[in-house]
Amino acid sequence: MRLLRRLLLVLLIVFIVIQFFRPKKNITEGPQPNNIASVYPVPDHVKGILAKACNDCHSNNTRYPWYNNIQPVAWWLADHVEEGKRELNFDEFATYRPRKQYKKLEETNEMVKEGEMPLNSYTWIHKDAKLTDDEKRTLAEWVEATRSAMEAKFPMDSLVRKSGTPPSTK
Repeated sequence: MRLLRRLLLVLLIVFIVIQFFRPKKNITEGPQPNNIASVYPVPDHVKGILAKACNDCHSNNTRYPWYNNIQPVAWWLADHVEEGKRELNFDEFATYRPRKQYKKLEETNEMVKEGEMPLNSYTWIHKDAKLTDDEKRTLAEWVEATRSAMEAKFPMDSLVRKSGTPPSTK
């Protein structure tokens, strides 16, 4: 019994101490000059879809829930956001080479169609982020229109990697 009490006391102390170690929040003030909207038209209704279902993990601004103030949850969320931004960051989209932009749009379309994005762990808590069939269709149409505009602007060999060539890092 005493051992259990000591263990619980140690765990409580550790829990209290870790509350003082917080990750940096993903919040950037001001305009985002490299946002996807700076290079491609993004209609307001598509911006709304991106804002509710994508931007918390795929932009430079995350809306944090109240439970982000509790460790170790904040560490988990920070890692999740960083991973999402590594995969795709709509606020840095203009810095990507056209080939990467083209590919990321294709991947976005596929993942949304297959129900892989937004993640179930996200929509479980953020019910409004769950996309309706109409929203998925709207997003797919916008992606396809944007990719078509890219095809008209750039030669296809600059958008699609030839087989056997290594992928670009940028």
